[in-house]
Amino acid sequence: MIGNPLLPEIRELIEQRNFSALQRIFNDWLPVDLAELISDLPESEQGILFRLLQKDIATETFEYLDFDSQQNLLTALTKKDVTHILNSMSADDRTALLEELPGAVVQELLKLLSFKEFKIAKTLLAYAEGSVGRLMSPDYLSVKKDWDINQVLDHIRTYGHESETLNVIYVVDDIGKLKGELMARELLLSSPEKKVSEIIDEDKMITLTAAQDQKDALDSFKRYDTVALPVVDSNGYLIGVVTVDDMLDVAEEEETEDIQKFGGIEALEEPYIDLPIPELVRKRAVWLVILFVGEMLTASAMAFFEDELAKAIVLATFIPLIISSGGNSGSQAASLIIRSLSLGEITISDWWKVMRRELASGLALGCILGIIGAFRVILWSMAFGKYSTQTLYIGATIGLSLVGIVLFGTLTGAMLPLLLKRLGLDPAVSSAPFVATLVDVTGIVIYFSVASLILGGILL
Repeated sequence: MIGNPLLPEIRELIEQRNFSALQRIFNDWLPVDLAELISDLPESEQGILFRLLQKDIATETFEYLDFDSQQNLLTALTKKDVTHILNSMSADDRTALLEELPGAVVQELLKLLSFKEFKIAKTLLAYAEGSVGRLMSPDYLSVKKDWDINQVLDHIRTYGHESETLNVIYVVDDIGKLKGELMARELLLSSPEKKVSEIIDEDKMITLTAAQDQKDALDSFKRYDTVALPVVDSNGYLIGVVTVDDMLDVAEEEETEDIQKFGGIEALEEPYIDLPIPELVRKRAVWLVILFVGEMLTASAMAFFEDELAKAIVLATFIPLIISSGGNSGSQAASLIIRSLSLGEITISDWWKVMRRELASGLALGCILGIIGAFRVILWSMAFGKYSTQTLYIGATIGLSLVGIVLFGTLTGAMLPLLLKRLGLDPAVSSAPFVATLVDVTGIVIYFSVASLILGGILL
């Protein structure tokens, strides 16, 4: 991080009130680096540093700040400064800020907006949370299809500074309906006299709707590998644009949520370091209690086979080995399937293909571990001079149990995410701890069932 090495020096200049030196230091800094530095400062010093920035740099820097620093500055800055920032911010970034603030604070901040920006803010906030409408920007460039390239370029020079993106120019008819898009590359490589209608293809338009879920929008960006997509209403009128930088934020949130769920934790709405400990405990406790109850079933299963354990205490020695192998194979399979579902590599309709592949994989993996487990029993007994005919039976029990448990764990880990997806639930809920707990219970049953079959009349 660029700000860290200079942080002590900057704090010293703030204490000395040497503002001219600070301004010289920041002359060549990018807004994102300034935001990183401000976030690292104590709250009491953030406002001091922020006021030294030029107005145009200040607004862009503010957009890069984390929510806590933004909230602190809104309190520390003058009403005039806050008014300038809110009216200068891009509409989508301002919406992201306002939707996190308490309702009473939002109402007060909305009063500081100009009539134009107030209408935009109210419109975007009216869309449901998690919808494309909350992400879109109304700042885009649109042209008419009967214009020539010269007219388009003149229009860009006049209004381009207000647009969210210049990579794509949208083409509309006289009443604002979307008719096509003009890429910057096509624009620059076309002759000045050429008409827009000669370049665009009206049949190849990919659009979003304001009510659409942000996850669906993310899938569209991935599928079509684009930097911006237009947002239209139900009648096809162009009302906004969503850019790839907004989608990167959505992707980060989705990936974070999936990772947290896969670890057996409820999704965190705030950064880990900012979450109050009672809330953090609550988020973790729910799944821990569920998993604990599941493990109680494992204890019950072992109690059911208490007589077998009493007769052949050697079986207890291998319980951790057996159980962990099943849980590990299930977690592996769950990770692969959840990720494949997320990337669109497989769908629910592919369940039979997945099952066949995991049957083969689970059987192969089970055989590999089973052979290693059986040899471990036999070689260990020989090494300590305790080898007997019973050792072969115990080795066979361990080997066959591993085959069955690994196969079951693999199938469970693979099928559970698909089942949850079919039920309309998040596949990430089939977390590694959840799969492992489920396999633990069944693993005990498989292990002692195989032991009863092979060792019956010998040790049992």
